Amino acid sequence: MRLTTLLVLLAFQGFAQTEDQKQIKAFYDTALTQGNSYQWLNYLSNQIGGRLSGSVQAEQAVNYTKVQLDSLGIDRVWLQPVMVPKWVRGTPEFAYIESKPGLTNNVPVCALGGSVATPLGGLKAEVVEVLGIEELKKLSREEVAGKIVFYNRPMDPTLINTFQSYSGCVDQRYSGAAEAVGMGAVGVIVRSMNLRNDDFPHTGAMSYGDLPVNQRIPAAAISTNGADLLSTTLKLDPDIKFYFKQNCRQLDDVMSYNVIGEIRGTTYPEEIITVGGHLDSWDLGDGSHDDGAGCVQSMEVLNLFKKTGYRPKRTLRVVLFMNEENGLRGGRKYAEEAKKRGENHIFALESDSGGFTPRGFSLDCSDANYEQILGWKSLFEPYMIHSFVRGGSGADIGPLKDGKMVLAGLRPDTQRYFDHHHAENDTFEHVNKRELELGAATMAGLVYLIDKYGIVSSPKIKG
Repeated sequence: MRLTTLLVLLAFQGFAQTEDQKQIKAFYDTALTQGNSYQWLNYLSNQIGGRLSGSVQAEQAVNYTKVQLDSLGIDRVWLQPVMVPKWVRGTPEFAYIESKPGLTNNVPVCALGGSVATPLGGLKAEVVEVLGIEELKKLSREEVAGKIVFYNRPMDPTLINTFQSYSGCVDQRYSGAAEAVGMGAVGVIVRSMNLRNDDFPHTGAMSYGDLPVNQRIPAAAISTNGADLLSTTLKLDPDIKFYFKQNCRQLDDVMSYNVIGEIRGTTYPEEIITVGGHLDSWDLGDGSHDDGAGCVQSMEVLNLFKKTGYRPKRTLRVVLFMNEENGLRGGRKYAEEAKKRGENHIFALESDSGGFTPRGFSLDCSDANYEQILGWKSLFEPYMIHSFVRGGSGADIGPLKDGKMVLAGLRPDTQRYFDHHHAENDTFEHVNKRELELGAATMAGLVYLIDKYGIVSSPKIKG
């Protein structure tokens, strides 16, 4: 009897695996031959462009993606209102290094998101170079007062995980101005978060904390080539001056929207699986990798379910979040509304690491759920998806975390991501169609398995 039971169990497991292999292959085949993600991204990038929170382009992106989701024939599509900040860059920034009066070298800079403007005629002052906030704190106020603080800590090139390298120095961009104000600095220049040497300054969010508006100082990013030139020039002559001019300003908050579409589950509709990316971007490029790619991949998951004829047991929902870049208002609003309605989210997957070749997933979950997902690894290995690691998931789905559900992030190859991140060269031509489509199919595969088998903490796990 025991032998018979074991043979039946093994046969059932073999059948289930064959069924799963066929469905996952159908996702990849369909994404690579009938997918819409690349054409959707083409429109977002080349017809709409950079989608800074609160901008006309962000509004156009909301309208466009809603229409596209409606066209898929899914059960429901709607807009979720959310108030978002509106920061505008103004006219292009300008900067130079002044070795002597009349002797200058222009360098590429851009205002950091949320920064105040320089005085109308620009700002010129001597420079003090530091390799981060901790080094700044070791200086006396007299050494810093009246000067521009130049944060020149580079991303660590020895770290293979480039997101780890980014995390190791991004604090100088986000909090550097607030720290410098307390030392009497008049401005801040930050080395771009970029692992290669080029002339593209990389913007990104910064914060003054609770500092009153009249005490805030302007903050800008300088390209890596510009940072190296400034550092070398300072070593030759510490008395040089730096000039920069920017015209950015913060306006009143405006109404925007998360774009949401769903296929209602046939068996457990109260259990919700969410997949998404953020619809807003910075304004220097067109936001193709950050995060147009994640948005169209998430939309494609629904498209792949429809085109392959797979009807999910659980409710499958795509969310295109607004305002990840400079406020996270969309992610917080979605979580707030979900809690208010008592929704039961069991799984959320975010794509916000670019449209490069997918390598796997990072997972924020219990040991039991991690082991369950690791058990599916062999289903992805034919597609060279081999990395299933513990770690962060995504900023926008983070507010959903409740200690029970599973959070996951798609992890593409990261080596080129920070060449484009928050910079003018984050544009459509740097996205490879096949890589983008492979990422969408990979996401659909994991969503399918979660939908079919549930999560370990779910009361309705089916094997």
